[in-house]
Amino acid sequence: MAPSFKQRLAAIDANAQPMICVPTDYAADTRIEQHAHQKHQLVYAVHGVMVVQTSAGHWVVPPTRAIWMPAGTVHWIRCVGAVRMRNLFVKPGISRALPKALQVVGISPLLRELIQAASAVDTPYEADSREGRLMRLILDELRTVPVLALHLPQPSDARLREICEHLEREPDDNTTLEAWAKRVEVAAKTIQRSFGRETGMTFGQWRQQLRLLRALELLATGEKVVDVALQLGYESPSAFATMFKRQFGQTPSQFFE
Repeated sequence: MAPSFKQRLAAIDANAQPMICVPTDYAADTRIEQHAHQKHQLVYAVHGVMVVQTSAGHWVVPPTRAIWMPAGTVHWIRCVGAVRMRNLFVKPGISRALPKALQVVGISPLLRELIQAASAVDTPYEADSREGRLMRLILDELRTVPVLALHLPQPSDARLREICEHLEREPDDNTTLEAWAKRVEVAAKTIQRSFGRETGMTFGQWRQQLRLLRALELLATGEKVVDVALQLGYESPSAFATMFKRQFGQTPSQFFE
């Protein structure tokens, strides 16, 4: 009988190696239940897009990117399409230079190949073996990964949550801030201040980030740029492509190469 999800989690946390890599493949639309690890975790998909959710918001993680989660982070994951996931688990305390916060990071071609090699390593391994040196090289690379803006923070204020939950259901809704203010019966300036305080963004920036992250999900499943632009409320495909490049530094087609 295959081990249960909780048994697999327990085995990972009980493993005494400084770092291990656990490869797992998931079918399209799989939802990985809420959980946490006693170890730091780098979640990387060789193929497919993941949406990682925590109480602080959600992160969209496309291929060539990964998400770093410090030990103890309670999270759950939704797979957009089929996902070939490669998880690095790092024992806390082995390096002070590792990231301290949950964040999406870029994965260089070198780190990608190192992670692929690590996924074939059996445990236990010796520190002075090829496998041990491979893991230490990965650790060196993790200290230099670039942080990417792929996070959508979630406010706690009930009025803001009403707005955000509606936009998540209907991201093409172009209702103005003033119209929203009348709907939730509060001054527009109050909403704007609350958005800044709770998310670090203006209302317009939050809606734009929502649309761009949703675009990543749709593009990853093979949707055409023109269809994505229309679904998300952009006036034209060129307007969408311009905003996408301004945010991510690449056109939609380049981003997924």
